[in-house]
Amino acid sequence: MEKNKYLTGGCICGQVKYKITEKPLFTQACHCKDCKVITGSSYVINTSVLDNTLVVEGEVASTELKAGSGATCRAYFCTKCGTYIYTDYASAVGRLTVRTKTLDNSESFPPQVNIFIKDKDPWLNLTDDVICFEKMYDPKKIWPEESLKRYSEYLKSSSK
Repeated sequence: MEKNKYLTGGCICGQVKYKITEKPLFTQACHCKDCKVITGSSYVINTSVLDNTLVVEGEVASTELKAGSGATCRAYFCTKCGTYIYTDYASAVGRLTVRTKTLDNSESFPPQVNIFIKDKDPWLNLTDDVICFEKMYDPKKIWPEESLKRYSEYLKSSSK
Protein backbone atom coordinates (compact mmCIF):
# COMPACT_ATOMS: atom_id res chain seq x y z
CA MET A 1 0.00 0.00 0.00
CA GLU A 2 1.34 3.42 -0.91
CA LYS A 3 2.32 5.80 1.86
CA ASN A 4 -0.50 8.27 2.70
CA LYS A 5 -3.02 6.09 0.82
CA TYR A 6 -5.72 4.61 3.02
CA LEU A 7 -8.22 1.84 2.64
CA THR A 8 -11.73 3.08 3.35
CA GLY A 9 -15.06 1.53 4.21
CA GLY A 10 -18.20 1.93 6.21
CA CYS A 11 -21.74 0.89 6.96
CA ILE A 12 -24.64 0.69 4.53
CA CYS A 13 -26.38 3.87 5.73
CA GLY A 14 -23.23 6.02 5.69
CA GLN A 15 -23.24 7.00 9.38
CA VAL A 16 -20.03 5.07 10.06
CA LYS A 17 -16.95 5.55 7.91
CA TYR A 18 -13.50 4.21 8.58
CA LYS A 19 -10.02 4.16 7.18
CA ILE A 20 -7.22 1.65 7.56
CA THR A 21 -3.89 3.43 7.54
CA GLU A 22 -1.62 0.45 6.80
CA LYS A 23 -1.76 -2.67 4.69
CA PRO A 24 -3.93 -5.35 6.34
CA LEU A 25 -2.21 -8.38 7.85
CA PHE A 26 -4.36 -11.24 6.54
CA THR A 27 -7.82 -12.11 5.17
CA GLN A 28 -9.72 -15.31 5.87
CA ALA A 29 -13.17 -16.83 5.39
CA CYS A 30 -14.66 -18.45 8.47
CA HIS A 31 -17.28 -21.16 8.20
CA CYS A 32 -17.79 -21.76 11.96
CA LYS A 33 -21.30 -22.10 13.33
CA ASP A 34 -21.04 -18.84 15.30
CA CYS A 35 -20.07 -16.78 12.24
CA LYS A 36 -22.92 -18.35 10.28
CA VAL A 37 -25.46 -17.39 12.90
CA ILE A 38 -24.16 -13.86 13.49
CA THR A 39 -24.08 -13.08 9.75
CA GLY A 40 -27.09 -15.10 8.64
CA SER A 41 -24.86 -16.49 5.89
CA SER A 42 -22.75 -19.54 5.09
CA TYR A 43 -19.49 -17.83 6.08
CA VAL A 44 -17.91 -14.47 6.81
CA ILE A 45 -14.77 -12.87 5.38
CA ASN A 46 -12.60 -11.05 7.93
CA THR A 47 -9.49 -8.96 7.44
CA SER A 48 -7.01 -8.56 10.32
CA VAL A 49 -5.41 -5.16 10.89
CA LEU A 50 -3.18 -3.71 13.58
CA ASP A 51 -5.42 -2.07 16.18
CA ASN A 52 -3.74 1.32 15.79
CA THR A 53 -4.42 1.41 12.03
CA LEU A 54 -8.24 1.44 12.13
CA VAL A 55 -9.73 4.94 12.45
CA VAL A 56 -13.51 4.95 12.87
CA GLU A 57 -15.75 8.00 12.44
CA GLY A 58 -19.44 7.89 13.36
CA GLU A 59 -21.40 6.32 16.16
CA VAL A 60 -20.80 2.64 16.85
CA ALA A 61 -22.08 0.45 19.66
CA SER A 62 -20.72 -2.90 20.76
CA THR A 63 -21.75 -6.11 22.39
CA GLU A 64 -19.70 -8.87 23.97
CA LEU A 65 -19.89 -12.31 22.40
CA LYS A 66 -18.13 -15.63 22.76
CA ALA A 67 -16.08 -16.81 19.83
CA GLY A 68 -16.10 -20.43 18.68
CA SER A 69 -12.92 -20.95 20.71
CA GLY A 70 -14.75 -19.90 23.87
CA ALA A 71 -12.75 -16.66 24.14
CA THR A 72 -14.64 -13.39 24.36
CA CYS A 73 -14.85 -10.84 21.62
CA ARG A 74 -16.49 -7.45 21.24
CA ALA A 75 -18.46 -6.82 18.04
CA TYR A 76 -18.84 -3.19 16.87
CA PHE A 77 -21.71 -2.07 14.67
CA CYS A 78 -23.42 1.08 13.37
CA THR A 79 -26.04 2.38 15.82
CA LYS A 80 -28.35 3.43 12.98
CA CYS A 81 -28.35 0.58 10.45
CA GLY A 82 -26.72 -2.22 12.47
CA THR A 83 -23.96 -3.01 9.97
CA TYR A 84 -21.34 -5.10 11.75
CA ILE A 85 -18.05 -3.25 11.10
CA TYR A 86 -15.32 -4.95 13.14
CA THR A 87 -14.50 -7.24 16.05
CA ASP A 88 -11.98 -7.05 18.85
CA TYR A 89 -11.09 -10.63 19.85
CA ALA A 90 -9.58 -10.97 23.33
CA SER A 91 -7.26 -13.65 21.95
CA ALA A 92 -5.95 -11.39 19.15
CA VAL A 93 -3.88 -8.91 21.13
CA GLY A 94 -3.00 -5.81 19.12
CA ARG A 95 -5.29 -6.73 16.21
CA LEU A 96 -8.81 -5.94 15.09
CA THR A 97 -10.83 -7.91 12.59
CA VAL A 98 -12.68 -5.84 10.00
CA ARG A 99 -15.63 -7.32 8.13
CA THR A 100 -14.02 -7.39 4.69
CA LYS A 101 -17.20 -6.67 2.75
CA THR A 102 -17.50 -3.30 4.55
CA LEU A 103 -14.35 -2.16 2.70
CA ASP A 104 -15.00 0.06 -0.32
CA ASN A 105 -12.70 -2.17 -2.38
CA SER A 106 -13.46 -5.52 -0.74
CA GLU A 107 -12.88 -7.40 -3.98
CA SER A 108 -9.17 -6.62 -3.54
CA PHE A 109 -9.06 -8.82 -0.43
CA PRO A 110 -10.07 -12.37 -1.29
CA PRO A 111 -9.68 -14.91 1.51
CA GLN A 112 -6.17 -16.29 1.81
CA VAL A 113 -7.52 -19.28 3.74
CA ASN A 114 -10.84 -20.84 4.73
CA ILE A 115 -11.18 -21.91 8.36
CA PHE A 116 -13.57 -24.15 10.29
CA ILE A 117 -14.53 -25.99 7.12
CA LYS A 118 -15.68 -28.83 9.40
CA ASP A 119 -18.81 -26.65 9.74
CA LYS A 120 -18.97 -25.66 6.04
CA ASP A 121 -22.37 -26.00 4.39
CA PRO A 122 -22.30 -29.25 2.39
CA TRP A 123 -23.57 -27.56 -0.80
CA LEU A 124 -20.72 -25.02 -0.75
CA ASN A 125 -17.90 -26.32 -2.97
CA LEU A 126 -14.37 -25.06 -2.45
CA THR A 127 -11.93 -25.68 -5.29
CA ASP A 128 -8.70 -27.59 -4.81
CA ASP A 129 -6.59 -24.44 -5.05
CA VAL A 130 -8.22 -22.94 -1.92
CA ILE A 131 -6.27 -23.36 1.34
CA CYS A 132 -8.58 -24.88 3.96
CA PHE A 133 -8.37 -25.85 7.62
CA GLU A 134 -10.79 -28.03 9.54
CA LYS A 135 -10.55 -25.62 12.48
CA MET A 136 -8.09 -22.79 13.12
CA TYR A 137 -4.46 -22.65 12.02
CA ASP A 138 -1.18 -21.35 13.40
CA PRO A 139 -0.63 -17.85 11.92
CA LYS A 140 3.13 -18.26 12.36
CA LYS A 141 2.99 -21.01 9.74
CA ILE A 142 0.45 -19.45 7.37
CA TRP A 143 0.63 -15.66 7.38
CA PRO A 144 3.03 -13.91 5.00
CA GLU A 145 6.43 -13.21 6.56
CA GLU A 146 5.93 -9.46 6.09
CA SER A 147 2.67 -9.52 8.10
CA LEU A 148 4.24 -11.57 10.89
CA LYS A 149 7.15 -9.14 11.08
CA ARG A 150 4.90 -6.06 11.27
CA TYR A 151 2.68 -7.68 13.88
CA SER A 152 5.65 -8.76 16.00
CA GLU A 153 7.29 -5.33 15.78
CA TYR A 154 4.00 -3.67 16.74
CA LEU A 155 3.55 -5.91 19.78
CA LYS A 156 7.12 -5.17 20.91
CA SER A 157 6.72 -1.41 20.50
CA SER A 158 3.33 -1.27 22.21
CA SER A 159 4.53 -3.22 25.25
CA LYS A 160 7.20 -0.63 26.11
